[in-house]
Amino acid sequence: MGTAGELALALWREAAWHSRMEDSAPRVAALLRGRLPLGALMIRALDPVRPTVVTVAQEPPVGAEGRSDCPAAGFRALADWCAGGAVLHEAAHRLRERFGALLPTGVEGDVLAGGLVAGGEALGAVLLIAEPGQTFAAAHERLVADHLGPLAALLRSERHLRELESLREAAEADRRSLLSRLGRQDIADTVVGAQSGLKAVMDRVELVARADTPVLILGETGSGKEVVARAIHSRSRRAAGPFLRVNCGAIPAGLVDSELFGHERGSFTGAVAQRKGWFERADGGTLFLDEVGELPPAVQVRLLRVLQDGSLQRVGGQHAVTVDVRLVAATHRDLAAMVRAGEFRADLWYRIAVFPVSLPALRERPEDIPALASHFALQAAKRLGLAPQPPRPADLALLGRYPWPGNVRELASVMERAAILGDGRSLEVAKALGSAPEPAGEPAATPPAGAAAPPAAFETLDRAMARHVEAALAQTHGRVEGPFGAARLLGINPDTLRARMRRLGVEPRRFRV
Repeated sequence: MGTAGELALALWREAAWHSRMEDSAPRVAALLRGRLPLGALMIRALDPVRPTVVTVAQEPPVGAEGRSDCPAAGFRALADWCAGGAVLHEAAHRLRERFGALLPTGVEGDVLAGGLVAGGEALGAVLLIAEPGQTFAAAHERLVADHLGPLAALLRSERHLRELESLREAAEADRRSLLSRLGRQDIADTVVGAQSGLKAVMDRVELVARADTPVLILGETGSGKEVVARAIHSRSRRAAGPFLRVNCGAIPAGLVDSELFGHERGSFTGAVAQRKGWFERADGGTLFLDEVGELPPAVQVRLLRVLQDGSLQRVGGQHAVTVDVRLVAATHRDLAAMVRAGEFRADLWYRIAVFPVSLPALRERPEDIPALASHFALQAAKRLGLAPQPPRPADLALLGRYPWPGNVRELASVMERAAILGDGRSLEVAKALGSAPEPAGEPAATPPAGAAAPPAAFETLDRAMARHVEAALAQTHGRVEGPFGAARLLGINPDTLRARMRRLGVEPRRFRV
C-alpha cells in the first residue's frame, strides 16, 4: 500500500471512531504534516439557521473568531461552493475577498480550502494554513482533494453529536419544567395520597402497570389524571421510553389527524415538511390521551385501527407505519352515556376501557388535603423564592371545609396564591380562598361563594361545570386567558377552556363589561 493509501486508511479509521472534531483535529493535523507544510488546520461548519460559519475545531488554536456572520446571498454562494467539494488555493486575503465568512479574521498566509459535503449536503470546509513563509504546491492541492471524504464524515458525525446534545438538553429542560409543574423532585416521586385516599387507585395501578393493556382513567377535571398516568408509565416495562401527553380537547378539529398521526410534505397547505405525529414520537413508550372524549368521530376510527393492529398512515401518506405504543386515555365525561347517545364509538370504548381506573375527586378524599396542601406550599415557596411556610391547623380546617370543584389543581393554585399573599412570612389561606376580607381596592381572587357550592341534586356534571365556568367568567369579566383570566382562575390551559366552553355552550361575551 502506497503513502496515499496509508493516509486514506488512517483518516477513514479516524472518521469511523466518531470522535469529536476537537479530539480528532490534532490527529488529523499530525497525519497531514508529514506530507505538506501545514501550520494550522481549521474545520468550519455551515449553520444555515443563523446564517453563520462556525469553527468546530482548530489545531493549534490560533485565536481566531469562532463564529462569522454571513449575509444571505454570500452564505448561498459559500454553500454552493462547499457542495461542489472543490479545493481552493489562495492567499488568506484573497480567499476572504471571495468568501468573506469562510476564513476568520486574524488568519494570514497561504491557504488550501476544501469543501466538505456528505449525502449531497454542504456541511462546511477544511482550511489548511501553511507555515509562515511557506506555500502549498499543486501536489498538495491534489492530496487534499483526494482526502476530503473522511473529513466530511468527521464533520457529519460532529453535527449529529451536537444535535443529540441539543435534543438531550431540550429533553432535560422539558423534564425540569414538567417536574416543576407537577410539583415533584423526580418523576418517580411517591404520589401524594398513595397510602390514604388514593390507595385503591394505586393498587389498581400496580396491577396493570406491567401489562401493555390500555388503561382508561376516569375522574373530574383537575383530580390528578396525568399524575396517575405517569405512575403507570414509570412502573411499566416502558419506563425508559417516552411518555407523551396530548390534550385532545385543545387541538383544533382540523389538525387532530395531523397531530396524532403525522403528515407528509405537501399533503395540505402549510405542510412544508414531513412531520411525525404523537403516536410515532411515543414509539416504544406510552401515549397519554387526555380528554379522549373530545375526539371527533372520524379520528376515533383511525385511533381504533392503531389500537387494533399497531399501524397508522400519515395524512397524505401511501404506506402504513408500524408503532409500538401503550395507550393510556383519560376523560372527565361519561363515555358510556356518550356511546348510548351515539357521540362516541362503542368499539373504541371497548378498546380503551379494558382496565378502567376511577380517580376520586378531592372532596371524596379529604384525608389527603393536609399532605397535599403542605406539598404544594413547599413547591410554591421554591418556585417563588420564598421562605417555606407550612399550613397552620386553622388553614387546614378552612381547606377541609371547601368543596374543591377544581380538585387537586385548584388546591395547588390556592396554595401558590396563599404563598404570594403571605410573601414568605405566612400562608394567607383565608384570603386565597376568598373567605377573608380583601384590602380596599384589591379584587377577590376566587369565584363568588355561590360558584363553589356543591351541585344541586340530580344536576348533570356538564351543567355543574358550565355553572362553574360561568362563575369564573363573571369574576374575570369575560376574560379567558392572561394572569387575570378565567383559565388561570380555574387552573387549566386557555385552549382547553375554550374547547370546553364551546361544548358546554358558554359564551364569554355575556360577561364582558
